[in-house]
Parts: sequence; structure tokens; C-alpha cells
Amino acid sequence: MAPWRTFPGARWQGQGPRPWGPDWNQMTQGSQPGGAMSVNGADARLGDRLRNPDGELATDPDGRVVHLPVARQRVVTLLGPALTGGDAIYVDATLGMAGHASAVLAAHPTARLIGLDRDADALSIADEVLAERYAGRYHLVQARFDELDEVLGELRIVRVHAVLADLGLSSLQIAQPARGFSYARDVPLDMRMDSRTRLTAAEVLNCYPIAELRRILQSYGEQPYAGRIAEAIVAERVRSPFRNSARLVEVITAALPAGLRHGAGHPAKRVFQALRIEVNGELDALAGLLSSALAALAVDGRMAVLAYHSLEDGMVKQAFAAACSDTAPPRLPMVPECYRARFRHLTRGAEKADPTEIAVNRRASSARLRAVQRIRPDQPEANR
Repeated sequence: MAPWRTFPGARWQGQGPRPWGPDWNQMTQGSQPGGAMSVNGADARLGDRLRNPDGELATDPDGRVVHLPVARQRVVTLLGPALTGGDAIYVDATLGMAGHASAVLAAHPTARLIGLDRDADALSIADEVLAERYAGRYHLVQARFDELDEVLGELRIVRVHAVLADLGLSSLQIAQPARGFSYARDVPLDMRMDSRTRLTAAEVLNCYPIAELRRILQSYGEQPYAGRIAEAIVAERVRSPFRNSARLVEVITAALPAGLRHGAGHPAKRVFQALRIEVNGELDALAGLLSSALAALAVDGRMAVLAYHSLEDGMVKQAFAAACSDTAPPRLPMVPECYRARFRHLTRGAEKADPTEIAVNRRASSARLRAVQRIRPDQPEANR
């Protein structure tokens, strides 16, 4: 394997701690429930103190854990058998604050990490978490996870041994008001995971035709009242363009039937999900990641994905099912080797978090974990 070298856009190479940058005391005030955690049955916002005995979770300057990774030990267990070799490469396609990555590196002292994230703040924190114990064993890249092929090509890496994707919105993004992901407080309608990109939620709301708004809310938010909400948004933006979230929440709430305005879930949740997916191209990126990551796995390599809503999980389920199925034409008396499935399932359907984990980390309640293992090379690689 070629030696590690800098990939254009890589921010940090494990060469020592970096300053914290964001003001965590400000960032962690007023987080919405999606970024909350529950400890021993009591709600704990991101700034509340949690035990961090191993020093391998992101903390604020006062030593308080700011993010609990979902299914951390289960991910290590699922991916571990593929990382026992001396040259094993683990790709964390959604590095975040390195909660999963630090556990994988701790469990497999010879494994090396390629960590991708589109969020520069997350990469900075991940480097802080990893630098002291794992310097020289990781390479961090600011990139979308569907750019995996390009990253591996720049690093001259042909095969990897384990891949993890923990999808959805991170606690870090929710905790930063300027990022615009919160519907629980009045924030700018931004919602970009990568600040280098142009499209914002405000632009979607103020510029998209009504038919396109309806499609986004139906397809990405699974919102049954997408038409009513789209009409209300278009009518309201004529008066004044949307800039902040509080006004959007008011418009959404007013457009819903009265019986749904004060239900169990927040009335704006589905709309904000749809806008976030559109702004960041999340489903297109996921399709690209699934294709490139499965193709990059070595024989016996493993991939795990944590999804948090049905659109993501449905795409993962379909891709994994196709990879684990024979491709022989119907009615053949036997399946030739070239048509045999290339992967096998490691989980029976989608695994859910147990009540113990959900009691500590509410984000785990909606998580669905699937994993597969490569058992055969692709064709025509098998004939080389």
C-alpha cells in the first residue's frame, strides 16, 4: 500500500491537538430535543456532565461529553473481525466527533482510519479527540461521503476492510444556532452541513416553485399535508422572504389541521427534515456512498450503516439486499459462481437500540443498524 500523503482539502493529519475554536458554552445552550440525551432517566442537554472514563469522547473545555455515539460497542463488534490484519483500513464516512472511530482504533491497535466529514468544525473536534492516542494512525478529509472514490484514489488505496456510515444530523450541528438546523429556537434558515456550498434552506423556501416545494415535502419529509404547507409558504414569502426559522414554524403550524398542531411530535419536524435533505443532497450522496463503499470493500470486509428515518433505511435495505442476492437469470438449474451473491447479511433486518441505551441516549430510539460482509470478489476481479 502506498504511504499516507496529504489529500487536497484534508485539514489535519494527527500531528497534535488543535484549538477548540467554537465557544461550547454558547453552542450548547438551548439545544432542541433531537440533540438531547437522557442520563439515568433525566433529560441532559449537550452541555450536561456525562462520565468519560476512557477519554475517547468529545468533551467541552470543562470535561463534559458533548456527543454520545449510537450503538458504539455494537459497531465495534460488527466491524471488528475485518480489522485484525496488520494493514487493516477503516473508513468512517461520517466521522463527526470521532465517537465510533476512537472506539474502533482502541479495539484494533494496528488498524488505520480514513475519516470523512463535510463539516470542518466536526473535523477539528475529531482531531482533538484522536490526536493524543492515535497520532499517525488516521487521515482526516473534509469531503462528502459520496466522494469516497476520489479520496481513496488520491491516497492510492484500492481496498478497505471496514466502513461505517452514521447518517443524519449530529449533535454538534444542532447545538450551533448559526447553522440553522433547529426548529426549537429562532435561527437563520441555513441548514448547510458544509459552509462552502451555496444552497441554503432560505433559498429553497424563497425561490423554489410551489410544485417543487410540494415534491420535496412529500418525498423527503413524508409530509401528508405537503400541498397545504407549500401553498402557505408561497403565499407568505410574497409578503416577505423567509430568513429565520420561527416564522417558518408559525406558517407550518397554521397550515396543519388543528388536531395536529399540538401532537406528540413537533409540527415542523418533517418540513425541516425535507429542507435539510434537499439543501445537502443527502439521499443522492447516500446512493453514491453505498455504491462506492461496497465496491471498495476487500473480501471479508464489512460495512455498517446507522439510519434514522425510513428514507435512509429503505435505501440501505435495498442496496444491501441487492448485494446479498444472486444475480443469475431465472430457471437455471444451478447458480454459476459468477452470479453468486458477493455479500452476506450480518444483521437480521435492522437492529434497534435496546431500552438501556435509549435511556442514556434518546437519539438511539430512532436508529436502525444494518451490516453486511463481502464474501466474494466482484467480477471480473475473480478472473484476474
